[in-house]
Amino acid sequence: MFIRNPLTLDSNISPDPDRVLVDIADYVVNHTPRESAIDAARLCLVDALACALDALDHPECTKLLGPMVAGTIVPNGACVPGTSYSLDPATAAFDLGCMIRWLDYNDATSGTLTTHPSDSLAGILMVADHLSRQRVAARREPYVVGDVLNAMVKAYEIQGALGLLNDFRKFGIDQPLLTRVATTPVVTRLLGGTHDEVLNAVSNAFVETTLSAVRHAPNIGTRKNWATADASFTAVRLAYMAVKGEAGCRWVLSAKEVGFYDARCHGEPLKLAAPYADGVIQQVMFKLVPAGMHGQTAAECAFRLHALVRDRIGDIERITLRCHRTLMRIMDKRGPLRNAADRDHCVQYIVAIGLLHGKIGPHDFEDEFAADPRIDALRAKMDLTEDERYTKDFSDPSKRSSANAVQVFFNDGSSTEKMEVEFPVGHPRRRAEALPMLKMKFDAALKRRFAPQRCERIVALCEDGARLEKTPVNEFVDMLRMP
Repeated sequence: MFIRNPLTLDSNISPDPDRVLVDIADYVVNHTPRESAIDAARLCLVDALACALDALDHPECTKLLGPMVAGTIVPNGACVPGTSYSLDPATAAFDLGCMIRWLDYNDATSGTLTTHPSDSLAGILMVADHLSRQRVAARREPYVVGDVLNAMVKAYEIQGALGLLNDFRKFGIDQPLLTRVATTPVVTRLLGGTHDEVLNAVSNAFVETTLSAVRHAPNIGTRKNWATADASFTAVRLAYMAVKGEAGCRWVLSAKEVGFYDARCHGEPLKLAAPYADGVIQQVMFKLVPAGMHGQTAAECAFRLHALVRDRIGDIERITLRCHRTLMRIMDKRGPLRNAADRDHCVQYIVAIGLLHGKIGPHDFEDEFAADPRIDALRAKMDLTEDERYTKDFSDPSKRSSANAVQVFFNDGSSTEKMEVEFPVGHPRRRAEALPMLKMKFDAALKRRFAPQRCERIVALCEDGARLEKTPVNEFVDMLRMP
């Protein structure tokens, strides 16, 4: 098929670069986050590290970590938290990104596309660590954790803003695109990139897209867990290339027929609700259950019903779930579940575990645990119905709820009350309630890896915002590495 050149051959006029790219570069280079956003970034940092450390208990994750070629030595390599690996920053970004995302336990933003902006921490922290070690070796001042937090605010903002109004899923495009687009420009800036270099870098980040096929049957598997890690790896490579002078694709979005809009989005341009600022990181939703974000309130409903049903599991006739449309599109799964990645995005599985045990842990999606015949028996008794109010409130920017309700009916005609939860415990509206739980999540993750004294030092540092911001990145990461 013939495709005409978007720019005529006899034209010596180049249009201005795509406005979306310019706006991102302007924001990354010029914006100074507010202190409230930096405080929020500190909470996001420790939560993402908790998720990463927890993932090290899972061999399917750890087998993917480390140098591509055994024995590779990288001078002043980036040190992957919780491990003894010292790697080039792109490989280290893959490893940390794999760990952060493995359990589907890290924070999320709610919008037309739900995103997980803490995925970007992998590239930011590993590049900052490597650069700090280089600087110390050259007797220069290293980066400090405050620099990491500043970059996190911007990566969160870009990812959340692009996911708010743009339905990438309807074009078969998955979340890793936004991880790459958000991480690449902020890492380029950490490397000392100019406005032009940041623009070139982010333009290249739009070239590849990841198919949503990897998170849906029949293809769902562990690639869902490391897809954003691969995006972080690519983001770091693109950033390093940009500061070496590699050109960008400045009309990658708008080029007729072959650009991102025409070739991938049926001609639809990207939509932004407002200029980039620093609100996304302050409105992020944390996860206290290692499962899909849209199922967090369904899990809470099941936990609250556990005491009422645990001794009557065999007497259950049916279970009704009232849900919002996005959950039904993503997490309503009937029939066999193939693996852990399939189960953690099945609301019926999550509710069944909550009713049976009153809690859900990172290991509860593995094959051995899932072999309990009661789980599938309960799943078969569940009916999902959309509640239009839940769908409306999920899309309402002033609410961004993620409501679900669960009710259990027994063979004798009796039933539990309808248990409804509108906002998950990790939602901004329940932040005060969530803070002690997030601290417990971080403490527990540290204790599984490190000696008590070291755990106490790490926690004390992370709770002292002013001291943490001034701590050299390499010293912070050293506290989290294994010998």
